[in-house]
Amino acid sequence: MEHFGKLPLYASAVIVFVSLIEAVVLSRKKRSTATPFAWYEVWISLFDLVGRKLLALLPLSLATPVFALAWDHRLFTVSINSALMVFALFIGQEFCYYWYHRASHRMRFFWATHAVHHSPNQLTLSTAYRLGVTGKLTGSAMFFTPLVFLGVRPEVVLLTLYMNLLYQFWLHTTWVPKLGWLEYVFNTPSAHRVHHASNVEYLDANYGGVLIIFDRLFGTYVEERAEEPCRYGLVTPTTSRNPFVVEFEHWATLIRDVVTAKSVWIAINHVIQPPGWLPDGGGETTEELRRKSKPVRSEVETVNG
Repeated sequence: MEHFGKLPLYASAVIVFVSLIEAVVLSRKKRSTATPFAWYEVWISLFDLVGRKLLALLPLSLATPVFALAWDHRLFTVSINSALMVFALFIGQEFCYYWYHRASHRMRFFWATHAVHHSPNQLTLSTAYRLGVTGKLTGSAMFFTPLVFLGVRPEVVLLTLYMNLLYQFWLHTTWVPKLGWLEYVFNTPSAHRVHHASNVEYLDANYGGVLIIFDRLFGTYVEERAEEPCRYGLVTPTTSRNPFVVEFEHWATLIRDVVTAKSVWIAINHVIQPPGWLPDGGGETTEELRRKSKPVRSEVETVNG
């Protein structure tokens, strides 16, 4: 594992370099358009990357003691010494990643961090490394604890997760078309555009990392459609150019709702329910937004039909 010590540093340098090349190309292409390239989105993503690198130097991870406990009580000791074991680890990691990613959208506690990744109102390669500086504090890596409990060393689990995230770098593009039969198996730029879209029809879809098979299996796959262009960003768009606002605005509103809740149960639900949840049911969860949009879609279909 010591051979991989500098991998994150080298990979980050390459990723930033490539994303800046893309940014220059896109900014030149959009000079004469009504929606110019937003360079501030790139700077906020760089702020996030640097912030996470600095916080990584501090022992703040909630997942570390959980991993240690799981390793001490592991069922087996697994050696990744064959192609079959590598494949099994890959599939197990993909399964855990799917549920981590789904929970990041469906539980407000995890969404407060993950919303930062979805905050850019344009989708570019720099979006890939805007992940939210509070990730380690929420212990989201604990979703991969089952792999440690089964006997995979924690550092191997984290390295596999890192490779998963590296793959996803190229998915954050608007200029790569659909890729034919690969769309049925792998997470592609087309599938990931849907994931980043704020269109009601596209919300809470395509959670896969490298693969898209678990989305198809669990009913969360949604195909990108030409007649429904993706609108990027959050349902309520983030308009601030202040990186501290972008990083912490969802934590601020979550804390406010918990503190002002009329009961402990309501406070708990603000933490564990999906973003947009309200006690009276009149909020803006995905389900509520789709219910409200049905009459509008019906009227449009009647006019067009």
